[in-house]
Amino acid sequence: MKIKLYKSDGTESGEHEVDNFPTLEEGKGSDALRQLIVAVHANKRQGNASTKLRSEVSGSGKKIFRQKGLGVGRAGDKRAPQRRGGGVVFGPKPRSYSQKLNKKIKKLAFKRALIDQAESKNILLIENITIDAPRTKLLDQILRKIAPTSNRVLLVSDSIENDIFLAGRNLAYAHVGSSPNIGPLDIVQADKIIFSMKGIETLLEKLGNS
Repeated sequence: MKIKLYKSDGTESGEHEVDNFPTLEEGKGSDALRQLIVAVHANKRQGNASTKLRSEVSGSGKKIFRQKGLGVGRAGDKRAPQRRGGGVVFGPKPRSYSQKLNKKIKKLAFKRALIDQAESKNILLIENITIDAPRTKLLDQILRKIAPTSNRVLLVSDSIENDIFLAGRNLAYAHVGSSPNIGPLDIVQADKIIFSMKGIETLLEKLGNS
């Protein structure tokens, strides 16, 4: 897989052949990627929505009026579900929405996400991610040379230097991450993914050995 390469200052440097970039058949892994994205969002849910049943609503259980002789429909107590302020039928109760996926599915989803972004020319390489000082402006200048119109840039290295981390915190369009800690959802959500040379090597080794 040939990927466009940039120098540390953001200027273009040609293309780099990534030999061990993953390959999959057309469409393979799409279902796994969808499952993973759904699972990630489901696992973020607190699951604390709760409604009161008829037995839990405050109020008397006394029959609100007599059974016969009033010319109206029969009624029980005021906590009945059809009455305003009564209990809720089939309402939500606190529960866990978490979903588990095995390693094989996660690995397949990660490969599919990488391949889709690479085929769309959204994965780029930079020789090294360095700046002289922890200043947002310096990092912004580099990223805007590489991805001038992107609204969501993911910058990935094998390990993030403190200067890069501090400079990237104040960029609304950029997210800084390390290869061991990013996931398929990070890849999918980004407009452009900029890997350092060591960063992509570390990630592909992880995918190959997992």
